[in-house]
Amino acid sequence: MMKSRSLVVLVTLLFACSVSLADVNDEIVKIQHQWAKANYATPESEQEKAFESLVAEAQKLAESNPDRAEPRVWLAIVLSTDAGVTGGLGALGKVKEARRQLEAAEKISPEVLNGSIYTSLGSLYYQVPGWPIGFGDEEKAEMYLKKALSINPVGIDPNYFYGDFQLEEGNYQKAVKYLEKAAAAPPRPGRPLADKGRQAEIQEKLQLARKKL
Repeated sequence: MMKSRSLVVLVTLLFACSVSLADVNDEIVKIQHQWAKANYATPESEQEKAFESLVAEAQKLAESNPDRAEPRVWLAIVLSTDAGVTGGLGALGKVKEARRQLEAAEKISPEVLNGSIYTSLGSLYYQVPGWPIGFGDEEKAEMYLKKALSINPVGIDPNYFYGDFQLEEGNYQKAVKYLEKAAAAPPRPGRPLADKGRQAEIQEKLQLARKKL
């Protein structure tokens, strides 16, 4: 009888855990969709409000799941995009918090979400101004972006951001190479809007890089 009761308790705990994980994953997918809508399908005049709401939602999910890396990564993505949308004095605080969340996520599960931690860190380090204003650092940017590519060599985001980084650095031939790889990346399941928006950005950067050759 004791063994039977123990088995029932174990099964109940495992079921509760699986339901919890499913709920978190559903919330992450929801944030992904909302981010794509706010970033690519919302008028500029309404983006600030959309991201303000999304930051609060992503923060709540991350705080409710401190041992999961994925919510922290998405909180960082939302914060850094929001910083670009709103600008101003508050932007630096948002990107610093984004970096903190990514570094915390790395300690939990470094290769989660196909290397998105390193893609996001790399993009922050080349897009944020350097000292004394911010923490921008080209060497760290390249290190993290290469790490992201080693995890996900055919992914749209690591190739796009590495190509954009090379464009910023004036390495136009290399920029074209990686932007073309990003353009040829396989579609991401369940993320058509994000892929459509990213592909538009890729073509814009490719056109600029080719003109520079």
